[in-house]
Amino acid sequence: MSSRLFALSFDAREPERLARFWAALLDLEGADEPYDGVLLRSGNDAGYRLGFRSSPARKTGQNRLHFDLTSSSPDDQRETVARALDLGGRHCDVGQGPDASHVVLADPEGNEFCVIEPGNAFLAGCGRIGALACDGSQAVGYFWSEALGWPLVWDQDEETAVQSPAGGTKITWGGPPLMPDPGRDLHLDLAPDGGREAEVERLLALGAKRLDTAHGGDGAVLLADPDGNVFRVLAGPRD
Repeated sequence: MSSRLFALSFDAREPERLARFWAALLDLEGADEPYDGVLLRSGNDAGYRLGFRSSPARKTGQNRLHFDLTSSSPDDQRETVARALDLGGRHCDVGQGPDASHVVLADPEGNEFCVIEPGNAFLAGCGRIGALACDGSQAVGYFWSEALGWPLVWDQDEETAVQSPAGGTKITWGGPPLMPDPGRDLHLDLAPDGGREAEVERLLALGAKRLDTAHGGDGAVLLADPDGNVFRVLAGPRD
């Protein structure tokens, strides 16, 4: 049994509006699939979608998860920043300092993301969404490697990263300390290859925790990874 990464999902006050921002920024098209929210096709080799689901949660701090967008040249980096600002994004200070070569922005609902400088070797070949950069422990990197069946491509100084065997976006964890729960954030939506309940049991055995609220929205089972980040297990083909 295993799961594939179906979507990287944003908590959103206005899912349609936020989806329009990201679709325009990254030239993405909508996905017509069953989902409790709005879906965009990522066009990434890792095979996931971008999801936008309505959430009443209030953002109280910096996201634990954010995108690192790649650039092919200095002009491309500047053009991405300018496009994001024109679409309703804004500059964001997360302590990066004036000499940082990457640019930190926030989307219209305050979700932080970075536009990385060209020539970043670690993200080479990963696509426009080079990484989902996460605040998290080494243990949670190991958990997600087993959960998704994605091999570790970095494991050093308590920092970890995984990548799909097909390539594409990397998921990275920066090691301790762990930032507080920001209220609204990004989440992983998993689609089991088989039955959902059997996959939930596998994930629990790997270290996930079942939440008291057993189901969310479209009947997905809500779990938390070893760092307490909520994720969803959608219905499988045998459900």
